[in-house]
Amino acid sequence: MQLKDIFFTKFKSKKRVGRGGSRGKTSGRGMNGQKSRAGANIRPAERDFIKKIPKLRGRGKNKFASIKTKPSIVNVGDLTGSFSDGDEVNIKTLSEKGLISKTGGRYPKVKLLGNGNLAVKILVSECQISGSAEEKIKKAGGQIK
Repeated sequence: MQLKDIFFTKFKSKKRVGRGGSRGKTSGRGMNGQKSRAGANIRPAERDFIKKIPKLRGRGKNKFASIKTKPSIVNVGDLTGSFSDGDEVNIKTLSEKGLISKTGGRYPKVKLLGNGNLAVKILVSECQISGSAEEKIKKAGGQIK
């Protein structure tokens, strides 16, 4: 694009529809109806819906994603390398070991899943636990508060 092009496009006015010229008669607006009239501005119905539910405002792109926060997942197999016998496993100790991280300045909820093998006796508290993880923790000699 040259400097000359930029200068001249600055003064181009918007094409006014429905005033004769190359488009003619209905000027590409179709026949009768609200959309063919001047000043036709139909508000999308989705906007009305969003205005009525303030909780959903600002959720444009991923609006079908869940609002609830899901717990951070830690597998039982990951605990073997990070903890030793008799250690307590809770949200703070998991964060110190680097298995979970804070989100928005808060510790997330944690769920222990049963993938992998557990070779240490641990004391678990403040965590959601799946059935298979609970079995493996008790089999290894650990406890759940």
